Amino acid sequence: MKKILFIGAGSMAEALIQGWIKEKVFTPQEIYVTNRSDKERLQFLQETYGVHCLFDQAIYKEADLIILAMKPKDAIAAMCDLQSKITEQSAILSILAGIAITTITEYLGNRPVARVMPNTSATIGMSASGIAFNNEVSSGQRIMFLQLLEAVGSVIEVDEDQLHAVTALSGSGPAYIYYLMEAFERVGTKVGLSKDTVRLLMTQTLAGTAEMLKQSVDEPDVLRKKVTSPGGTTEAGIQALEQYQFNEAIEACIKEAEARSRSLANG
Repeated sequence: MKKILFIGAGSMAEALIQGWIKEKVFTPQEIYVTNRSDKERLQFLQETYGVHCLFDQAIYKEADLIILAMKPKDAIAAMCDLQSKITEQSAILSILAGIAITTITEYLGNRPVARVMPNTSATIGMSASGIAFNNEVSSGQRIMFLQLLEAVGSVIEVDEDQLHAVTALSGSGPAYIYYLMEAFERVGTKVGLSKDTVRLLMTQTLAGTAEMLKQSVDEPDVLRKKVTSPGGTTEAGIQALEQYQFNEAIEACIKEAEARSRSLANG
């Protein structure tokens, strides 16, 4: 693969660009990026990563892989514009939340399409991605798509309908964790610690907890109970979370995000 073309230049596109360049999957010279109108954004990507943002229109027909990375609300207009510019040989990798493969092939033709929901941790090679393929994807292309995502983290193949849940969980997941960190920092400073101290303590705690979940054979509830002494501080904290309906809040969060993904698919 020699040329890839990003249609869209948002945060997820940048995360993949940065991750792939860092992992030497692609050179900056092999990556082309365009968007609808934000020229300052394109200039930033060009200056930061050395990718092509001003290029001849012939690139559309020369690209081996087209990556759909625009905002979902702009997808139909972008695909209408794209359909006459690309060849039948170009494969499609879509990172659009909620936009079905059938919608993509309706506008871009019956070609190989992979839909993936990565997250912005691709920037540091630690994305968690779910991917689905249409029947036009060959075994070789399937391996290629999986390798692209494995280069920037972990990837699991799912049925396309399950991508709504993947979007709600791991796709949006980093934002939930950052939101949690914001809360830790606010309350940590209220109880007398500096923001830097809270950040150091909690990032290490989150990293250590994630590693324990990866290495341990125990279920999360077992690990939690090992930390929770009867009548101790952890138990008091857990009781407060239960009082404020922590589980219900998490369930509402995921269900609302999944429902939004489905609504995007339905237009």
